[in-house]
Amino acid sequence: MIFVIDDNTALAGPDEMANIDAFNEMLEANGHWITAAGIHHGAQATVLDNRNDAGLVSAGSLYNEKEYYIGFWLINAADQDEALALAAEGSKACNRKVELRPYLR
Repeated sequence: MIFVIDDNTALAGPDEMANIDAFNEMLEANGHWITAAGIHHGAQATVLDNRNDAGLVSAGSLYNEKEYYIGFWLINAADQDEALALAAEGSKACNRKVELRPYLR
């Protein structure tokens, strides 16, 4: 999973969107694509905790950091090296830092 990291509430501009679209098309054409999406700023998040039927609901993100996740790609990669290369291409395409995390197996 590739998380896109941002520190700004502005959406991607037209050039960035064109680069992201091209990256998505490359992922699809090469069998790496599972899904991707942009997500809202953490201020629009809701944290729920219903352990032991607590029924707790809090507005906003669990984390109040300067940087936050703004989107993600779920990808197929043969190994860590391929995943790292794809994450580097994704970072370049969206002009933002990314964080790569493997799936639990």
